[in-house]
Amino acid sequence: MMRWIDLLHRWTGGIIGLVLGLLGLTGAILAFKTWWLAYLPGAGDAQRQDIAALAAQIDAAMAAPGGPPQSILFPTHDFGLARLTRGEGAGAYADQSGRIVAEWGSKWDRVELWLFDFHHHLFFGDAGETVAGIAALVGLLFVITGAILWWRLRKTFKLRLIPKRMSRPAIVTHHRDLGVVFAPLLFLSMATGTLMVLKPITTAIFAPGQDSDGLSAPFEAPKVEGGPLAAKLDWAAMFAAARTQYPGAEIRLVALPRKPGGLILVRLRQPPEWLPNGRTLVWFRPENGTLVDSRNVQAMPTGIRAYNALYPLHAGKIGGILWKLVIASTGLVLAMLGSFAVWTFWFKRPKSRARLARESRPAVAAE
Repeated sequence: MMRWIDLLHRWTGGIIGLVLGLLGLTGAILAFKTWWLAYLPGAGDAQRQDIAALAAQIDAAMAAPGGPPQSILFPTHDFGLARLTRGEGAGAYADQSGRIVAEWGSKWDRVELWLFDFHHHLFFGDAGETVAGIAALVGLLFVITGAILWWRLRKTFKLRLIPKRMSRPAIVTHHRDLGVVFAPLLFLSMATGTLMVLKPITTAIFAPGQDSDGLSAPFEAPKVEGGPLAAKLDWAAMFAAARTQYPGAEIRLVALPRKPGGLILVRLRQPPEWLPNGRTLVWFRPENGTLVDSRNVQAMPTGIRAYNALYPLHAGKIGGILWKLVIASTGLVLAMLGSFAVWTFWFKRPKSRARLARESRPAVAAE
């Protein structure tokens, strides 16, 4: 039995280890994205959430060159710039006075955008997202089988951040011992990554007995047809109406209609919510700004609220700097374990007995 577990662990690691290693590395880098974007003008400005400031920001975004954006994501407590999203991957960062400080025409123009796309979609859209989710599921099996294999050799345990030497035995020992130390965190990272992507598994856990859209159905837009987007809306009045519905909520995002008949969506984050951009939703008519409907995530079933905690746990969005360091270190460990697993499997594999016998056989003298 242990032999088959060992074969399964080594072969799957040799095949998929590089994908997991790259996902771990990009995740570790993205955990501190706001830190390495601090060079942008206005990135360090204090967040403003007063209604007048928010209304001024969106008025400036609507009047910016290039036309109204598809959405505007407002600044956070640790990143003082708003992000404007436009079609086909284009967008911009704007400070809280509305001044554009950086623009891009596609995701390839910004490192943080293509890193995010790789980490979530492997550059292949929904198909890549599914592959990444399956890789995370396989990673869960690595953690479990690795812990089982470690138990036999637990008396030889030695904690090292890097291998003692770059030989196969030293790398395998390092892989086994460092892996078991980080096993709980690796398990958490893989589990949250899997559950965010593989919806059938997620629905079975968080919304048992419901169909595949059981977790998204409560957030669907109301079946109300909106009119054409007005040239000038009273955003302050709209934000005030949203705050009346949810006092103390942080206004995080405004999304404009993508197609005729759509509504304006305002996304809020209530104090108990872990999601950085919240999941409390309010819809307005685009022709006059009249409030249409809202969704209070705090009044939804426990399973939905638990599901919303997956991303903050996975991305280090809670717990301050300490949890960011934990998530980043877990990603770096995964990158190390995955890359070394691939290297030792494909380039440092031990010679088979048949090959050793052939190489040790004396050469036959030519007649």
